Amino acid sequence: MKRVFLLFFLLAIIIVPVFLVRADELEDVSRALESLRKDLSSKEANYQQLNTRLNDIKKRVSNLGIEITKKEDEVKKGEEALDYQKNLLNERAISYYKNINKNSLNLLTVLTSNNLSESLRGFFYQQSLVDQDKNTIIKVVLYIKNLEEIKANLETKKNQLSALKQEIDAQSKILSGQISQTRTQIAQLSARQQELIAAKLASVPVPRSAETTLGGCKSDIDTDPGFGSRFAFFSFGVPNKVGLNQYGAKGRAESGQDYEAILKAYYNFDEIKKADTNIQIRVDGHESYNLEDYIKRIYEVPESWDIKALKAQAIAARSYALAYTNNGAGSICDSEQCQVFHDQPKTGAWDQAVRETEGLAMYQGGSPIKAWFSSTHGGVVLSSSEIGWSGTSWTKHLIDTSSGSAGSFSDLQSNAYDKSSPWFYCDWGYRSQYNNTAWLKPEEVADIVNTFILYSLDKNTIIHLSQTDKNISDAWSADQVKQEIRNRGGSPMDSVNSISVSWDGYGIARTINIDGRSFDAQKFKNLFNMRAPANIQIKPACNPSVELDCSSYALFNVEKR
Repeated sequence: MKRVFLLFFLLAIIIVPVFLVRADELEDVSRALESLRKDLSSKEANYQQLNTRLNDIKKRVSNLGIEITKKEDEVKKGEEALDYQKNLLNERAISYYKNINKNSLNLLTVLTSNNLSESLRGFFYQQSLVDQDKNTIIKVVLYIKNLEEIKANLETKKNQLSALKQEIDAQSKILSGQISQTRTQIAQLSARQQELIAAKLASVPVPRSAETTLGGCKSDIDTDPGFGSRFAFFSFGVPNKVGLNQYGAKGRAESGQDYEAILKAYYNFDEIKKADTNIQIRVDGHESYNLEDYIKRIYEVPESWDIKALKAQAIAARSYALAYTNNGAGSICDSEQCQVFHDQPKTGAWDQAVRETEGLAMYQGGSPIKAWFSSTHGGVVLSSSEIGWSGTSWTKHLIDTSSGSAGSFSDLQSNAYDKSSPWFYCDWGYRSQYNNTAWLKPEEVADIVNTFILYSLDKNTIIHLSQTDKNISDAWSADQVKQEIRNRGGSPMDSVNSISVSWDGYGIARTINIDGRSFDAQKFKNLFNMRAPANIQIKPACNPSVELDCSSYALFNVEKR
């Protein structure tokens, strides 16, 4: 009995079910690969999505390979036990033959025995041995048969998997080539788009100096374009918003602040001290002038302004010139790119401001600071690093209001120090056929929104999202953009009813909400400037990357009439 028990114990250990690789898993992978192959041949294929699908197939195939290897190890263990199984089969077959014959004889013994009870016990015991032998023989035969089937099945799956891997490698090469080709096309077309954007942005002059004669922008709030429901995108201020806010200095001076308080509001510096006024400033295309004669020829702010604002500007201009030229070692340009210079010196209040601040400049760490400034910051001053320039310790971020904060757009418009600037809050660009305004129709805004929706679904389409009024062959029409959105499972907009912009209270628009849909305001601004008709744009503008990124952060709002 102990021997029989041991045999069955060994069988229970050895005859372990070997689970096969599911056939439907390989079939699923094959179907996925076939679908990928068809989509890859499409001219409108979204290669990034296809690449994601291909990587998923590769992962599934890799997992199948691991599973097959595991099953092969199990089969190997089964084969190692096969010799024992065969010996066991022979042994049990002989035992079965002997016991069944013996049991036949025992039946005659029972029939002729004087002790029927004892004979029956012997008979049934012998019968149980026969049954045990029979069951063991069946199990061993099934084990051998199952092992052979498993080996054959695994071999088939390995061949199928090998074929799948070859097909995946082939499709991967095709996809890689297509992606590379598409990237080249995007790069080439992006260059054309950037030329278009650059021309568009340049068509509207940016008044960086308060004394400029450039028109810049104007508010169209009270101007009727000749059509009904309409939207306009209004920007706060103009680039670059770093350092002294010229119209802000005007507002601060009018509120009673002196030049030192004004400068401390816009810059970090250790001290204001007198520089060597004999330093010569060389102006590109002009002569060299000593420091004070040079400052008298700076045309940055109207001399009709409060004298305190003029003094702050004179010190900022002097600091900038010293830092820019490295105390006269280099030269400086004569345009708004540096600071506006004319050969004829200014007189009146400006001359007075220069004389009364003679030689004074702002210093930090013993060196004059490069005191950037511009006409109108729109109530928000940015540090140099926030607009993509090198980080500097003397520039700062602030909300340029009397309280130093603003809880809403209306709060900013009411309390910003530079609110008197004609460029404080206005829409940029115009269309002559609509009374020279930048108003847009609801369906035009919907088209711009749709380009952003399509871009969000498939960045490769950016090469087709330029404005449609420039006869660009690659630009998709409004209807085609809608269809492309549907092709990618999205929902386009036919018109727009409501728009709001959320900002962070820090001076940067963060989210634009359009009929219940929310978008990144800065990326939307960049695509808006690419798609909006004529030269209509949101400031500050830039030539964005394919990712719609650039270091020119805008604070803007949308007006509806």
